[in-house]
Amino acid sequence: MGWNSWNVYGDDIDEEKILRTADAIIDSGMRDAGWEYVMLDDGWQKIRGSRFLNELDYDPEKFPRGISYLADHMHERGLKLGIYSGPGVETCAGYTGSGGHEREDAELFASWGVDHLKYDSCCWPGKGGQDVIELHRTMSEALKATGRDIVLHVCHCGWDDVWEWAREAGGHHWRIGQDICDDFDLPGHRESYYFDVLDMIDRGVGLEEYSGPGGWNDFDMLVVNLNGEGALVGDGATPEEYRTHFSMWAILSSPLIIGSDLTRMDGYTIETLTNTEVIALNQDPLGRQAARVRKDGDLEVFAKPLANGDQGVALLNRGPTDAEMEVAWQEDLGLDAAAAVVRDLWAHRDLGVSTGRFATTVRSHEATILRVTPQTSG
Repeated sequence: MGWNSWNVYGDDIDEEKILRTADAIIDSGMRDAGWEYVMLDDGWQKIRGSRFLNELDYDPEKFPRGISYLADHMHERGLKLGIYSGPGVETCAGYTGSGGHEREDAELFASWGVDHLKYDSCCWPGKGGQDVIELHRTMSEALKATGRDIVLHVCHCGWDDVWEWAREAGGHHWRIGQDICDDFDLPGHRESYYFDVLDMIDRGVGLEEYSGPGGWNDFDMLVVNLNGEGALVGDGATPEEYRTHFSMWAILSSPLIIGSDLTRMDGYTIETLTNTEVIALNQDPLGRQAARVRKDGDLEVFAKPLANGDQGVALLNRGPTDAEMEVAWQEDLGLDAAAAVVRDLWAHRDLGVSTGRFATTVRSHEATILRVTPQTSG
């Protein structure tokens, strides 16, 4: 769980923006709810140019006190620092990449106190195959050799069936689709490339077996609170659609990495991002990604087994009108119980004991998020 700079700032990042973001994570209560990583994306580097000609270092104008200062600042406040690079001689925005210097770069990142590396192959379809696999494995081994715990994000945008090999190559989370846009439900793909929220959910259906403790399907960054602004394409979504977006990422066990301006959040957004009951579904130690167990047109039911025997359930209404939705204990969830206690995780209240099934009205573009506790006999 954390924040990444790209969606709101692009490569226009600096020390002040990063420090203000860290303060916002703490002051809003996000840190106490589990958000801990503050991640620099592309643009922190000193040189815009090829590794063939340049050494890797930070931009002293953007970061006058250096990356080590930022890492120390985060660690003193109970946070962690992430950084960005890529296997090419240039990164996606044209800055200096690793380009064969993985061991040197890994040692540099470790010396700075970095805790997370987003390693971005720039989403080139058809490029990579075994070469890309080996490049990520090389960086993974280099990071391990430093002796520092550093999370490795394999950012390959769903190309080359990345979910099939990223864990074996040393990745801890991997992008399953193309870049997300700041749209909830846009016909087609924006600019023939970007996935909206519903596109990304569809992309993850059927990939449940690849996600679990130690390695996770990554549905890309949360666009909650972008509101059509920042560096990311898209027209924005309603507050309710953003809440649905957050709910689905949580139950799908995606890393929760938000990319908006956290210094400009209203109360509804803070309430969305600090709902510890919904976050608990995401962070459940069993680590199961929710599977879609029912689809009736625009009405979809997702279920996530939890470590204590409960089930997390999302009733997702993708349609344009409110609709009655239900989930059946045995048929949909496979529960060996006739009755179950139902809790609404956004209302923060128990809805009582339901026998056989539970039904409710779900508003358009919203998701009702439930925790279902099977009732034992007696």
